[in-house]
Amino acid sequence: MQAREYTVHHAPVPMPVAADWDSPAWRSQTALAVDLPVGGPPSHAPRTLARLCWDDWCLHVNFRVEDRYVRAIADHYQDRVCEDSCVELFFTPGTDLRTGYFNIEMNCGGTALFRHQLGRGKQRREVTGEDGRLLEPAHTLPSRVDPEMPGPVTWLVSYRVPFEVLERYAPVQRPRPGVAWRANLYKCGDATSHPHWLAWSPVDVPAPDFHRPEFFGTLRFEA
Repeated sequence: MQAREYTVHHAPVPMPVAADWDSPAWRSQTALAVDLPVGGPPSHAPRTLARLCWDDWCLHVNFRVEDRYVRAIADHYQDRVCEDSCVELFFTPGTDLRTGYFNIEMNCGGTALFRHQLGRGKQRREVTGEDGRLLEPAHTLPSRVDPEMPGPVTWLVSYRVPFEVLERYAPVQRPRPGVAWRANLYKCGDATSHPHWLAWSPVDVPAPDFHRPEFFGTLRFEA
């Protein structure tokens, strides 16, 4: 299966950070589906959609998940949010994978992990808490969901990624029409009662592994 591509359009209006899938600004953006199993078919495959857009300062990210077996235990920045009901964006802000990649992982309660690395654990740098707060996450569920919610429940998280933050950690090709980034988007719940691992662009590995930039798809920026 070929790597996927997604066109990221310029925001038509100023984009407030809000967990709102149906606002006029977001409705104009095409949704992508995070629907491909990583490492084998899961017992639970929540319908996961995302929309992205950009302006001169930030990449804007919006996830919508129709889920069950939802939990959020991690409640501190840089905690292991992947063990909770979690959505993730891995990306190289350009096309040269040798510069490494960022991973932004966020659970359903809005707690984030934000790092840059050249590969799994290779020259890894944690984005500082001061810089991480600039994501300004918005979410529809409480910051802590415990005990697990058997569902069904639909939840959203939304955040912005300031380009000036990225530039403190790695080379960045800022979006403009014709620019491309390499990326993948994921949904997981490692320690939920029904663990699962899903990707937007196919990851051809026998066991779940999101740290595989060689399988990143392409984000193409347009007006």
